[in-house]
Amino acid sequence: MTQTSKKLAGKVALVTGASRGIGRAIAQRFAAEGATVVVSARSLEQTASLPGTLAETVELIRQSGGQAIPLAADLELPAERDTLVARAVAVAGGLDILVNNAGFAEYCDVETMPFSVFERTLDHYLRVPFALSQAAIPQMRARGAGWILNLGSVTALPPLRPYGDFERLGGIAIYAAAKAAINRFTQSLAAELEADNIAVNTVGPSTAIRTPGGGRYIPDDYPTEPVEYLVETALALCHLPARDRTGLITHSLHFPLVQGLPVFTLDGIERLPAPVIPAWAHPAIEPTGA
Repeated sequence: MTQTSKKLAGKVALVTGASRGIGRAIAQRFAAEGATVVVSARSLEQTASLPGTLAETVELIRQSGGQAIPLAADLELPAERDTLVARAVAVAGGLDILVNNAGFAEYCDVETMPFSVFERTLDHYLRVPFALSQAAIPQMRARGAGWILNLGSVTALPPLRPYGDFERLGGIAIYAAAKAAINRFTQSLAAELEADNIAVNTVGPSTAIRTPGGGRYIPDDYPTEPVEYLVETALALCHLPARDRTGLITHSLHFPLVQGLPVFTLDGIERLPAPVIPAWAHPAIEPTGA
């Protein structure tokens, strides 16, 4: 057993898409490290077919002794998107960390994709991170430091040849393009904000993580990875000064392994085994995130 180091004590983090999956897991781990976590999603209670609510996330965090504040926001609605950061600052007293996690993947081949799906994909994975980052920058600058973390994807890397069924039939062209764009956005924004001591990084799964929103696209027999490795990477990207760690495009298994980072359960108590890179991981992943 190992007690948490409270790396985020006194910090306020806003995590979008925190009612389930990766967002909830990041919120739990950040709260275990001492952050006050403002968790956001479309609604406080169950309104859709997917499991998970903000109320459940808050209860999980509070049961573990952490602090969480729920804020409902539909990020597809400009009025709610553009006021979310200000609302988070108002209820929590400031903002140090922004995690741009929210998004609902919709895969469809380019020829038949409705334009509404194209627009919604760009909204979720590029416009929303841009808008929330833009609103968060002045808040972080006023506090003398900050961390912006974007959720990436291994699909942003070029498909391997010969093309497999997933590349040929998976319908990921627009989703992958948006994730490639967020990687490049991360790198440029990091350069813009380094002098302000605001770090900007991206983390994505090294392979795939089964979540309520994206699990329908993962074959039942595909060996997915535990979420804890991505979450520990997220934590590592959200506490060091920008001069020490910014502009990185990291992946969940590779980064902890090359950095020698210990990985813990979401409550920060139990240490997990070191990550193992599976043979099917994309060979172009840069382990250091450089």
